Amino acid sequence: MSRGGSYGEVGQKIDYVFKVVLIGDSAVGKSQLLARFARNEFNLDSKATIGVEFQTRTLQIDARTVKAQIWDTAGQERYRAVTSAYYRGAVGAMLVYDITKRQSFDHVARWLQELRGHADKNIVIMLIGNKSDLGTLRVVPTEDAKEFAERENLFFMETSALESTNVENAFMSVLTEIYCVVSKKNLVANEEADSGGNSSLLKSTKIVVPESPGSPCDINTEHLGFL
Repeated sequence: MSRGGSYGEVGQKIDYVFKVVLIGDSAVGKSQLLARFARNEFNLDSKATIGVEFQTRTLQIDARTVKAQIWDTAGQERYRAVTSAYYRGAVGAMLVYDITKRQSFDHVARWLQELRGHADKNIVIMLIGNKSDLGTLRVVPTEDAKEFAERENLFFMETSALESTNVENAFMSVLTEIYCVVSKKNLVANEEADSGGNSSLLKSTKIVVPESPGSPCDINTEHLGFL
């Protein structure tokens, strides 16, 4: 994650750049989710992603300009050693499985372990059950995924890249939570600087983040993803 000083293609000042990685087994729809969020596209002939690619989308969160840099990490086993390097620097992750493929859900725990082994401890993670449009073929009950997400302290949402269901909500929930986490970190850093670097002055003080009226960080996001 980088902060401030950069500009978009048309000279728009970028306040934050948030790196988010898409992970999960092959053919669960990671590339389609990215295409839907970044370009509002869906390609029925989409092929398996080889290696890693990313796309960006610039948006507004709490009157700040945020560039979301979304990395599409290949799910094939033979590429995992290569793509693990791309977890580093990520502040958000979308852990995707296919609701019609039980194995893709069974592998979620392993993906999560790998992610947490390489990413920052404060990374915001959302579990995504994709292909909700194929409800008649479902083999992964929603409750199973909810229980896993709650146990692992993850956000959770079911999506359909094909029908564009909850795709925007899922990405925006993660990006907004990242923004709120980063805002709180910046406040702590500023308080420490104002106190002359003596962090002990803060130990007995509960820091309240002064958000602007209507800020997305005013919302209790503990269960924001459980829709």
